[in-house]
Amino acid sequence: DARRDPAHPGLARMNGRGLDPRVRRIGWLCFGLAIAAVILLSGNAALDTATGWLEHEHDRLPWYATRLVAMLSYLAITGSVAWGLLLSTGILDAVSHRAVSFTLHQDLSGIGLGLALVHAAILAIDRSVPFSPLEILVPFAAPWQALWVGVGQVALWLSVVVMGSFYLRKRIGQKRWRTIHYLAFLAWAGATAHGLMSGTDSGAPWAWATYVASGTIVAFLFAYRIVLALAPRLVPSLALPTVRAPRVVTP
Repeated sequence: DARRDPAHPGLARMNGRGLDPRVRRIGWLCFGLAIAAVILLSGNAALDTATGWLEHEHDRLPWYATRLVAMLSYLAITGSVAWGLLLSTGILDAVSHRAVSFTLHQDLSGIGLGLALVHAAILAIDRSVPFSPLEILVPFAAPWQALWVGVGQVALWLSVVVMGSFYLRKRIGQKRWRTIHYLAFLAWAGATAHGLMSGTDSGAPWAWATYVASGTIVAFLFAYRIVLALAPRLVPSLALPTVRAPRVVTP
């Protein structure tokens, strides 16, 4: 464990209090300056463009909204899965308290699920491909791309189960919670397949790059976690970090 390793005293100090406050302040300052620069340089032009676009496309706003929300949901779910894998390997302990990292992992899951529910709700008012409430809720009952839309619906319900398990963790116990938590990988895989096969923008270079990058990150972290778990058993002499399951630290 790096926190007990005298060869890494700086890392050990960071484990207790996260990043240096000065580093955080500088980072937020740079971020704020970048946002301000973008607004000053393109604010008027962007406003004129948006106004003109709304005048011509207002009837299709639900269609654009559901696509945008779907992609944001996917990014949040991917971030939650990746963050959970980083958390389980102990890597994040070097920069943040474990309770903070776990809370962010849970929050990303909630954001992803919330956006997915908004995506489903907007489909009910989008007239491009009309969906009834029943067709939205029941997997594989969709009037369009029933198979791949159904895969996305199953992923949504799995996400509901995973999110619910966060709040039932103390009642069901750590072991059962971890077992249920593995469904998050199936939900993420289902969301990826849903987006690729039934998403309107899946053929666009930016969307394809998003799915490829997300898949690469999750696959790498998943493989890395497996290596950390198996390496000490296969080669006992290897001094690898201990794999620790995410847990909430009570103040």
